[in-house]
Amino acid sequence: MPADVIWLELRLRRRGMLGYAAGMALYTLVVVALYPSFKNSTSLDSLSGSAAAALLGVSGQLTSPGGWLNGNIYGNFFPLIMLLLTIGYGAACLAGQDEDGTLALITTLPVPRSAILLQKLAAMAAQALFLAAAVTACVLIGRGFHLAISSADAVATSVAVVLMGLDFGLVAITAGAATSRRGTALGIASALAVASYLLSALASSITAIHPARYLSLFYWSVGNDQISRGVSPADYAILVGVGLCALGAAVATFRRADLN
Repeated sequence: MPADVIWLELRLRRRGMLGYAAGMALYTLVVVALYPSFKNSTSLDSLSGSAAAALLGVSGQLTSPGGWLNGNIYGNFFPLIMLLLTIGYGAACLAGQDEDGTLALITTLPVPRSAILLQKLAAMAAQALFLAAAVTACVLIGRGFHLAISSADAVATSVAVVLMGLDFGLVAITAGAATSRRGTALGIASALAVASYLLSALASSITAIHPARYLSLFYWSVGNDQISRGVSPADYAILVGVGLCALGAAVATFRRADLN
């Protein structure tokens, strides 16, 4: 498989990638521009701590810069769009192409299947990074709207969201390689992502499941108010470790896959 397959994959996905990035960037600009109108609204802070607020990923004081960004971008919409991008691509890049009958042709080339998968992973990472860069740039523009946030924390949290997206994208790739069904891959990865989100969001308000928050990738990326507190080495270690395990499973499954 030629090395420029990454660019071919990106060209095929460019409309979706640009659409996700443009939509999320516009939303982010609106959020940061609205902050001055709400930063002195103490009534918003009364929403924090409720089950409904937790379900939306809201933590901390909404009128603080970190709380505003977490409650409107990092705790919900940004991870959601990232997962739509990575899980969608992860399900399509193997299972979708297998259903179309094109993947079998690609694997006849004198290139190991592991190399094919790694190039597709690189294409997925490029899309995720493009989205994260657009969001981060718009968040940093918020400084002009009195939204004082550390540049390092904004970049670090965006990187954590990218890593989480790649983790679930690799789950979709693995499921797609195992089943050769795009819909099944989408369903499995999406179900795990939803469960992870709910576990992280509700653990803060439901004592019984509070210890289980450590099982959620959302908790390790955005669920512990990383945009205000910063991303710890442990956060990155968990996200990278899970990704490496998922990559190993994806490679092993793809090598054994019986393609159509």
